[in-house]
Amino acid sequence: VTGVQTCALPIYYQAQIASARSREACSTLKNTMQKTLKVAAVQMVSTPEPEANKQAAAHYIREAAEQGASLVLLPEYWAILGQHDTDKLAHAEPLGDGPLQEFMSSMARECGVWLVGGTIPLISDEKDKVRNTLLAYSPDGQRVSYYDKIHLFGFSRGSEAFDESRTIVAGNDVAVLQTSHLRVGLSICYDLRFPELYRAMGLCDLIVVPAAFTYTTGQAHWEILLRARAIENQCYVLAAAQGGKHVTGRRTWGHSMLIDPWGEILIQKPEGEGVVLGDLDLAQMASVRASLPALQHRRQIGRAHV
Repeated sequence: VTGVQTCALPIYYQAQIASARSREACSTLKNTMQKTLKVAAVQMVSTPEPEANKQAAAHYIREAAEQGASLVLLPEYWAILGQHDTDKLAHAEPLGDGPLQEFMSSMARECGVWLVGGTIPLISDEKDKVRNTLLAYSPDGQRVSYYDKIHLFGFSRGSEAFDESRTIVAGNDVAVLQTSHLRVGLSICYDLRFPELYRAMGLCDLIVVPAAFTYTTGQAHWEILLRARAIENQCYVLAAAQGGKHVTGRRTWGHSMLIDPWGEILIQKPEGEGVVLGDLDLAQMASVRASLPALQHRRQIGRAHV
Protein backbone atom coordinates (compact mmCIF):
# COMPACT_ATOMS: atom_id res chain seq x y z
CA VAL A 1 0.00 0.00 0.00
CA THR A 2 1.37 3.38 -0.95
CA GLY A 3 1.86 5.78 1.95
CA VAL A 4 -0.31 8.86 2.22
CA GLN A 5 1.47 12.10 1.40
CA THR A 6 0.78 15.55 2.77
CA CYS A 7 -0.44 17.79 -0.02
CA ALA A 8 -0.12 21.24 1.50
CA LEU A 9 -2.57 20.31 4.27
CA PRO A 10 -3.23 22.37 7.38
CA ILE A 11 -0.92 21.42 10.27
CA TYR A 12 -3.66 19.73 12.31
CA TYR A 13 -4.33 17.37 9.37
CA GLN A 14 -0.66 16.59 8.71
CA ALA A 15 -0.11 15.20 12.19
CA GLN A 16 -2.75 12.53 11.59
CA ILE A 17 -1.21 11.16 8.41
CA ALA A 18 2.04 9.68 9.72
CA SER A 19 0.24 7.59 12.33
CA ALA A 20 -2.21 6.37 9.68
CA ARG A 21 0.49 4.96 7.39
CA SER A 22 1.53 2.02 9.55
CA ARG A 23 -2.08 0.89 10.07
CA GLU A 24 -3.23 0.95 6.45
CA ALA A 25 -1.55 -2.21 5.19
CA CYS A 26 -2.70 -4.27 8.21
CA SER A 27 -6.27 -3.08 7.83
CA THR A 28 -6.36 -3.83 4.09
CA LEU A 29 -4.92 -7.33 4.53
CA LYS A 30 -7.39 -8.17 7.31
CA ASN A 31 -10.30 -6.98 5.19
CA THR A 32 -9.56 -9.41 2.36
CA MET A 33 -10.48 -12.22 4.75
CA GLN A 34 -14.07 -10.95 5.12
CA LYS A 35 -15.37 -10.04 1.67
CA THR A 36 -18.86 -8.71 2.38
CA LEU A 37 -20.27 -6.73 5.28
CA LYS A 38 -23.74 -5.27 5.75
CA VAL A 39 -24.07 -1.68 7.01
CA ALA A 40 -27.02 0.61 7.65
CA ALA A 41 -27.79 4.32 7.82
CA VAL A 42 -30.75 5.55 9.85
CA GLN A 43 -32.65 8.52 8.43
CA MET A 44 -34.60 10.55 10.99
CA VAL A 45 -36.75 13.64 11.27
CA SER A 46 -35.65 14.60 14.76
CA THR A 47 -37.62 16.78 17.15
CA PRO A 48 -36.66 19.09 20.04
CA GLU A 49 -37.45 16.22 22.47
CA PRO A 50 -34.55 13.83 23.19
CA GLU A 51 -36.79 11.11 24.65
CA ALA A 52 -38.93 10.94 21.50
CA ASN A 53 -35.79 10.89 19.38
CA LYS A 54 -34.28 8.08 21.45
CA GLN A 55 -37.41 5.99 20.93
CA ALA A 56 -37.27 6.53 17.17
CA ALA A 57 -33.55 5.79 17.01
CA ALA A 58 -33.93 2.61 19.05
CA HIS A 59 -36.64 1.35 16.70
CA TYR A 60 -34.49 1.82 13.61
CA ILE A 61 -31.27 0.52 15.19
CA ARG A 62 -33.11 -2.68 16.10
CA GLU A 63 -34.61 -2.89 12.62
CA ALA A 64 -31.18 -2.55 11.02
CA ALA A 65 -29.67 -5.17 13.35
CA GLU A 66 -32.52 -7.60 12.65
CA GLN A 67 -31.76 -7.26 8.94
CA GLY A 68 -28.13 -8.19 9.51
CA ALA A 69 -26.31 -4.86 9.74
CA SER A 70 -22.99 -5.08 11.59
CA LEU A 71 -22.54 -1.28 11.64
CA VAL A 72 -25.32 1.29 12.09
CA LEU A 73 -24.97 5.03 11.52
CA LEU A 74 -27.28 7.66 13.03
CA PRO A 75 -27.67 11.17 11.53
CA GLU A 76 -26.25 14.44 12.81
CA TYR A 77 -28.35 15.97 15.61
CA TRP A 78 -30.25 12.71 15.98
CA ALA A 79 -30.84 13.36 19.68
CA ILE A 80 -32.11 16.93 19.43
CA LEU A 81 -32.97 19.28 16.60
CA GLY A 82 -34.40 22.26 18.43
CA GLN A 83 -36.42 25.29 17.52
CA HIS A 84 -33.37 27.42 18.29
CA ASP A 85 -29.65 26.66 17.96
CA THR A 86 -29.23 27.30 21.68
CA ASP A 87 -31.71 24.55 22.65
CA LYS A 88 -28.98 21.92 22.54
CA LEU A 89 -26.97 23.66 25.28
CA ALA A 90 -29.34 22.35 27.95
CA HIS A 91 -28.67 18.76 26.87
CA ALA A 92 -24.88 18.90 26.64
CA GLU A 93 -23.09 16.05 28.42
CA PRO A 94 -19.51 15.53 29.61
CA LEU A 95 -17.62 12.99 27.52
CA GLY A 96 -18.21 9.56 29.00
CA ASP A 97 -21.34 10.31 31.03
CA GLY A 98 -24.98 11.18 30.42
CA PRO A 99 -28.28 9.67 29.22
CA LEU A 100 -27.57 10.10 25.50
CA GLN A 101 -24.24 8.29 25.76
CA GLU A 102 -25.73 5.59 27.98
CA PHE A 103 -28.47 5.10 25.38
CA MET A 104 -25.97 4.59 22.56
CA SER A 105 -23.85 2.23 24.64
CA SER A 106 -26.84 0.13 25.65
CA MET A 107 -28.21 -0.02 22.08
CA ALA A 108 -24.86 -1.13 20.67
CA ARG A 109 -24.66 -3.83 23.35
CA GLU A 110 -28.30 -4.93 22.97
CA CYS A 111 -28.12 -5.21 19.18
CA GLY A 112 -24.52 -6.40 18.94
CA VAL A 113 -23.56 -3.75 16.38
CA TRP A 114 -20.92 -1.10 15.85
CA LEU A 115 -23.00 2.00 16.52
CA VAL A 116 -21.80 5.31 15.12
CA GLY A 117 -23.93 7.83 16.92
CA GLY A 118 -24.42 10.70 14.53
CA THR A 119 -23.76 13.65 16.80
CA ILE A 120 -24.74 14.73 20.28
CA PRO A 121 -23.85 17.94 22.16
CA LEU A 122 -20.93 17.60 24.56
CA ILE A 123 -19.78 20.17 27.10
CA SER A 124 -17.00 22.44 25.84
CA ASP A 125 -14.53 24.80 27.51
CA GLU A 126 -16.30 27.83 26.03
CA LYS A 127 -19.33 29.43 27.65
CA ASP A 128 -22.62 28.98 25.80
CA LYS A 129 -21.04 26.64 23.27
CA VAL A 130 -20.90 22.86 22.87
CA ARG A 131 -18.89 20.33 20.90
CA ASN A 132 -20.83 18.66 18.09
CA THR A 133 -19.50 15.15 18.59
CA LEU A 134 -19.77 11.83 16.79
CA LEU A 135 -19.42 8.87 19.16
CA ALA A 136 -18.69 5.28 18.12
CA TYR A 137 -19.45 2.19 20.20
CA SER A 138 -18.37 -1.42 19.78
CA PRO A 139 -20.83 -4.35 19.95
CA ASP A 140 -20.06 -4.78 23.65
CA GLY A 141 -21.16 -1.20 24.35
CA GLN A 142 -17.71 0.34 24.83
CA ARG A 143 -16.98 3.78 23.40
CA VAL A 144 -14.07 3.18 21.04
CA SER A 145 -13.76 6.46 19.13
CA TYR A 146 -15.11 9.98 18.90
CA TYR A 147 -14.79 12.95 16.59
CA ASP A 148 -15.57 16.63 17.17
CA LYS A 149 -16.85 18.33 14.02
CA ILE A 150 -14.05 20.45 12.54
CA HIS A 151 -15.83 22.51 9.87
CA LEU A 152 -18.78 24.55 11.13
CA PHE A 153 -21.61 25.33 8.73
CA GLY A 154 -22.42 28.87 7.72
CA PHE A 155 -24.96 29.86 5.07
CA SER A 156 -27.05 32.92 4.36
CA ARG A 157 -29.45 33.40 1.46
CA GLY A 158 -32.73 35.23 1.63
CA SER A 159 -34.66 34.12 4.70
CA GLU A 160 -32.28 31.20 5.38
CA ALA A 161 -29.37 31.84 7.73
CA PHE A 162 -27.20 29.38 9.64
CA ASP A 163 -24.04 29.93 11.69
CA GLU A 164 -22.97 26.92 13.76
CA SER A 165 -20.00 28.82 15.19
CA ARG A 166 -22.41 30.78 17.42
CA THR A 167 -23.11 27.72 19.55
CA ILE A 168 -20.46 25.14 18.60
CA VAL A 169 -16.72 24.93 19.20
CA ALA A 170 -14.81 23.54 16.22
CA GLY A 171 -12.78 20.37 16.69
CA ASN A 172 -9.14 19.94 15.66
CA ASP A 173 -8.38 16.24 15.35
CA VAL A 174 -9.01 13.86 12.46
CA ALA A 175 -10.44 10.54 13.66
CA VAL A 176 -10.71 7.01 12.30
CA LEU A 177 -12.60 4.04 13.76
CA GLN A 178 -11.07 0.57 13.49
CA THR A 179 -13.72 -2.15 13.70
CA SER A 180 -13.13 -5.89 13.49
CA HIS A 181 -12.99 -5.72 9.68
CA LEU A 182 -13.12 -2.09 8.59
CA ARG A 183 -11.13 1.10 8.79
CA VAL A 184 -13.79 3.81 8.98
CA GLY A 185 -13.17 7.51 8.42
CA LEU A 186 -15.31 9.76 10.63
CA SER A 187 -16.79 13.03 9.38
CA ILE A 188 -19.86 15.19 9.92
CA CYS A 189 -22.10 17.04 7.46
CA TYR A 190 -20.32 20.27 6.37
CA ASP A 191 -16.97 18.43 6.51
CA LEU A 192 -18.08 16.90 3.21
CA ARG A 193 -17.03 20.09 1.39
CA PHE A 194 -13.39 19.77 2.48
CA PRO A 195 -11.67 16.90 0.63
CA GLU A 196 -8.35 17.47 2.41
CA LEU A 197 -9.94 16.13 5.60
CA TYR A 198 -10.59 12.77 3.94
CA ARG A 199 -7.05 12.56 2.55
CA ALA A 200 -5.76 13.08 6.08
CA MET A 201 -7.65 9.97 7.24
CA GLY A 202 -5.39 7.71 5.21
CA LEU A 203 -6.68 4.67 3.34
CA CYS A 204 -10.21 3.79 4.53
CA ASP A 205 -12.66 1.05 3.62
CA LEU A 206 -15.64 3.18 4.56
CA ILE A 207 -16.30 6.86 5.18
CA VAL A 208 -19.33 7.80 7.28
CA VAL A 209 -21.16 11.12 6.95
CA PRO A 210 -23.93 11.80 9.47
CA ALA A 211 -25.62 15.00 8.35
CA ALA A 212 -28.48 17.48 8.58
CA PHE A 213 -28.12 19.19 5.19
CA THR A 214 -30.62 21.95 4.53
CA TYR A 215 -33.10 21.37 1.73
CA THR A 216 -31.52 24.16 -0.31
CA THR A 217 -27.90 23.05 -0.10
CA GLY A 218 -28.79 19.36 -0.15
CA GLN A 219 -30.75 19.63 -3.37
CA ALA A 220 -27.83 21.40 -5.03
CA HIS A 221 -24.76 19.61 -3.67
CA TRP A 222 -25.40 16.60 -1.38
CA GLU A 223 -25.25 13.75 -3.88
CA ILE A 224 -22.41 15.11 -5.98
CA LEU A 225 -20.23 15.74 -2.93
CA LEU A 226 -20.83 12.27 -1.51
CA ARG A 227 -20.07 10.60 -4.83
CA ALA A 228 -16.94 12.70 -5.25
CA ARG A 229 -15.60 11.61 -1.85
CA ALA A 230 -16.24 7.94 -2.75
CA ILE A 231 -14.54 8.28 -6.14
CA GLU A 232 -11.55 10.24 -4.82
CA ASN A 233 -10.87 7.84 -1.98
CA GLN A 234 -11.96 4.67 -3.79
CA CYS A 235 -13.96 3.50 -0.81
CA TYR A 236 -17.55 3.15 0.31
CA VAL A 237 -19.41 6.16 1.67
CA LEU A 238 -22.36 5.75 4.05
CA ALA A 239 -24.43 8.87 4.69
CA ALA A 240 -27.18 9.14 7.33
CA ALA A 241 -29.27 12.29 7.05
CA GLN A 242 -32.05 14.19 8.66
CA GLY A 243 -34.76 14.02 6.03
CA GLY A 244 -38.12 15.73 6.05
CA LYS A 245 -40.30 18.46 7.52
CA HIS A 246 -39.57 18.89 11.23
CA VAL A 247 -42.06 20.00 13.86
CA THR A 248 -40.00 23.19 14.18
CA GLY A 249 -40.81 24.07 10.57
CA ARG A 250 -37.31 23.34 9.32
CA ARG A 251 -36.95 21.10 6.28
CA THR A 252 -33.90 18.90 5.76
CA TRP A 253 -32.84 17.23 2.53
CA GLY A 254 -32.59 13.56 3.51
CA HIS A 255 -31.41 11.19 0.76
CA SER A 256 -29.44 8.92 3.09
CA MET A 257 -27.44 6.57 0.89
CA LEU A 258 -24.67 4.05 0.39
CA ILE A 259 -22.19 4.69 -2.43
CA ASP A 260 -19.61 2.25 -3.77
CA PRO A 261 -15.94 2.97 -4.60
CA TRP A 262 -16.82 3.56 -8.28
CA GLY A 263 -19.22 6.32 -7.26
CA GLU A 264 -22.43 4.39 -7.89
CA ILE A 265 -25.36 4.88 -5.52
CA LEU A 266 -26.33 1.43 -4.27
CA ILE A 267 -29.40 2.45 -2.28
CA GLN A 268 -30.94 5.65 -0.96
CA LYS A 269 -34.00 6.94 0.87
CA PRO A 270 -35.19 10.33 -0.38
CA GLU A 271 -37.29 11.52 2.56
CA GLY A 272 -38.92 10.38 5.79
CA GLU A 273 -37.66 8.15 8.56
CA GLY A 274 -36.29 4.68 7.91
CA VAL A 275 -33.26 2.49 7.31
CA VAL A 276 -30.92 2.38 4.32
CA LEU A 277 -29.23 -1.03 4.24
CA GLY A 278 -26.55 -2.34 1.90
CA ASP A 279 -23.47 -4.51 1.48
CA LEU A 280 -19.83 -3.51 1.39
CA ASP A 281 -18.09 -5.74 -1.15
CA LEU A 282 -14.44 -5.49 -0.15
CA ALA A 283 -13.32 -7.61 -3.09
CA GLN A 284 -14.95 -5.13 -5.46
CA MET A 285 -13.21 -2.27 -3.68
CA ALA A 286 -9.87 -4.01 -4.11
CA SER A 287 -10.66 -4.54 -7.80
CA VAL A 288 -11.43 -0.85 -8.31
CA ARG A 289 -8.16 0.15 -6.66
CA ALA A 290 -6.20 -2.36 -8.71
CA SER A 291 -7.71 -1.42 -12.08
CA LEU A 292 -7.46 2.34 -11.46
CA PRO A 293 -4.59 2.82 -8.98
CA ALA A 294 -5.20 6.54 -8.51
CA LEU A 295 -4.34 6.43 -4.82
CA GLN A 296 -0.86 5.17 -5.75
CA HIS A 297 -0.45 7.93 -8.31
CA ARG A 298 -0.68 10.77 -5.81
CA ARG A 299 2.17 13.27 -5.85
CA GLN A 300 3.54 15.76 -3.39
CA ILE A 301 2.02 19.10 -4.34
CA GLY A 302 3.94 22.30 -3.69
CA ARG A 303 2.66 25.85 -3.49
CA ALA A 304 1.44 27.56 -6.64
CA HIS A 305 3.78 30.04 -8.25
CA VAL A 306 2.95 33.05 -10.41
